[in-house]
Amino acid sequence: MIKSKINKLIKSFSKYNIDGYIVPKNDEFFSEQVFNDRLKLISNFSGSAGLAVLLRKKNYLFVDGRYTIQAKKQSGKLFKIIEIHKSLPHKILKNVTLGFDPKLFTKSLLYFYFGKNINLKAINKNLVNFKTSSKLKKKYLFYSLPRKVAGKSHKDKISEVSKILEKNNSDYLFVSAPENIAWLLNIRGADTPFSPIPNCNLILSKNKKIYLIADIKKLSNLLKEKKISAQQIVNPNDFQKLVNHLPGKKIIIDSKTCSIFNENIISLKLKIIQRKDPCYFLKSLKNTKEINYMKKAHIEDGVALTKFIYWIKNTKKKITEISAEKKLEQFRKKNKNFLYPSFNTIAGTGSNGAIIHYRATKETNKNIKKRDIFLCDSGGQYKYGTTDVTRTICFTKQSALIRKIFTLVLKGHIAIATCDINKINTGAKMDIRARQFLKKEGLNYAHGTGHGVGFFSNVHEGPQSISKFNNINLKPGMILSNEPGYYKEGKFGIRIENLVFIKKIKKKIFFENLTLVPIDKDLINYNMLNKKEKEYLFQYHLTVYSKISKFLNDKEKKWLVKNL
Repeated sequence: MIKSKINKLIKSFSKYNIDGYIVPKNDEFFSEQVFNDRLKLISNFSGSAGLAVLLRKKNYLFVDGRYTIQAKKQSGKLFKIIEIHKSLPHKILKNVTLGFDPKLFTKSLLYFYFGKNINLKAINKNLVNFKTSSKLKKKYLFYSLPRKVAGKSHKDKISEVSKILEKNNSDYLFVSAPENIAWLLNIRGADTPFSPIPNCNLILSKNKKIYLIADIKKLSNLLKEKKISAQQIVNPNDFQKLVNHLPGKKIIIDSKTCSIFNENIISLKLKIIQRKDPCYFLKSLKNTKEINYMKKAHIEDGVALTKFIYWIKNTKKKITEISAEKKLEQFRKKNKNFLYPSFNTIAGTGSNGAIIHYRATKETNKNIKKRDIFLCDSGGQYKYGTTDVTRTICFTKQSALIRKIFTLVLKGHIAIATCDINKINTGAKMDIRARQFLKKEGLNYAHGTGHGVGFFSNVHEGPQSISKFNNINLKPGMILSNEPGYYKEGKFGIRIENLVFIKKIKKKIFFENLTLVPIDKDLINYNMLNKKEKEYLFQYHLTVYSKISKFLNDKEKKWLVKNL
């Protein structure tokens, strides 16, 4: 099936006078999760990040360290798998002309991957056909987020961004990232899997005028609410006409999310200022209402996860990875505020746990055996919050080695949770703290220690993160994940993940946990923990108990007390 699609693509090369074709993961809105997953269609690779280059006689799939094992299993027969941090495409490909869809790439991304020496040819038609349904379902309509949930009106946000335009001597801002429009206008939608994102673009003027570039069929709710007027709506096909009629001279675009296609249209009329969209940073600083609703969502999610962990550790039934995943979703669905998962649940037992972003399928589904450890990374979208939590669970006493590595990961997790952010104020500095205990033993993990998280938005949302590459100053209101791990290929995987937010009391800046789910004490070697680490763990579990115990039955409560 995949091979026939590859052959069909290769046959089109002669028509466009190209030697190969580039297929990214993203769609034209540069979302991490997409319904139109052309990369999976052409390569069978289902990870959330990757890039394929298909040539007449050889195919390459470039992935990061999270996906190396997965890519080899899913795509290794037809693609040579390359780890992107070890070798970029321009270091491997020589003397070729590659076709690409200009709607799916930014100039900066294309240059990063392919440099100056590879001949690139824009083709205004995507050569990987993807059938999409034209039927408009009610659930895909855009809708407003109540002011009481958002904490700030869209008019206030527009004023704030407009002032930034004036300071930058710019007439307009082109908002190319849909999640930023969702924040700016306090709207949500359902155009991407697992996130309430409304796919659209927007132009904002320094005079606070907005032009929403979106399918009018999706905007009936917003029109009824008078959130926008018909005059503010622009059909995507009329984008060039809109730009041509704009008065003024300068426009800010974000080089990371503005496609080459749109940039070319804009540049014909306006002078482009390359800047990071200011919405990213403003959106990352959650207000008090947003934090309080995120806390509420995490209490509800913590109840579901705790009930699930109690169940899976005590059930006598045979369980598979897929049945465990379904059972966890059943626990979440008991809450009326739960909408859907915030990403594909990672439920990996034994060797499957070593695949960092594993997704159980009929072909890979394993029985969860008592002697193995089980890694479960999952999250939920609630009506007012986004969650993401990983727990590693055991069912019998584990070897000294497993308990040692788990405890080293836990020590790194606690080192982040207890960081003095006044002193250690960037993700790059923090990442070192998380890895220090593993590295002393010659161990490490091939992913960042934490990602930014949106408010009822994308589960991965910057600009903040905890990684060796991120030097954004961490500020009060930012939400991040704290998730060090370790993975032994073919054997097991360990990860401990909480979401945390940055809190400020007087002059002290520190992390406070959002996630309220017990950590499996049966995997801890307490002799390796110092007094402060033991105290942290006790206080964390005490907080979990105080927040969620009233929602548990007697057996679950007794079990949770034993975890203190």
